[in-house]
Amino acid sequence: MNTIKIQKMDITQADTDCIVNAANKSLLGGGGVDGAIHRAAGPELLAECRTLHGCETGQAKITKGYNLKAKYVIHTVGPIYSGREDDPMLLRDCYINSLNLAKANGLHSIAFPAISTGVYGYPVKEAAEVSYKAVTDWLTENADYGMDVLLACFNDKTVEAYRSISE
Repeated sequence: MNTIKIQKMDITQADTDCIVNAANKSLLGGGGVDGAIHRAAGPELLAECRTLHGCETGQAKITKGYNLKAKYVIHTVGPIYSGREDDPMLLRDCYINSLNLAKANGLHSIAFPAISTGVYGYPVKEAAEVSYKAVTDWLTENADYGMDVLLACFNDKTVEAYRSISE
């Protein structure tokens, strides 16, 4: 059975098979959730990320989780918000490609941050609508797989954005 849970929390503490990192194209760490995940995972994460040679917007790559509770980290690069019509498509790709990568690696629980809503400037409510639909669409299409999705929200504003959509 597939589930979606919305929770205000530090994603680095998620007790899931994998967590998703809202990374930059270099995959070499940065600010916000990216920096927090790299700090919590330890220097081995950066060393492995160096071997991946970056990642394009909307795509996803997987590494070990090292010092995290999660066994794996899926790194995805969200769009820098521009107001253009391809922003939602690229953001949706982040969620779909991360879920596909988790499934391809036999993982059954995943925690997502609100991708692109920090320094990339994506409006929280719009991002929540795109991401929630992407996740529910994926879960419907993969109903027989069994995936538990945790939407790990950094603050109350993000929790409320997701709750207003999910009710």
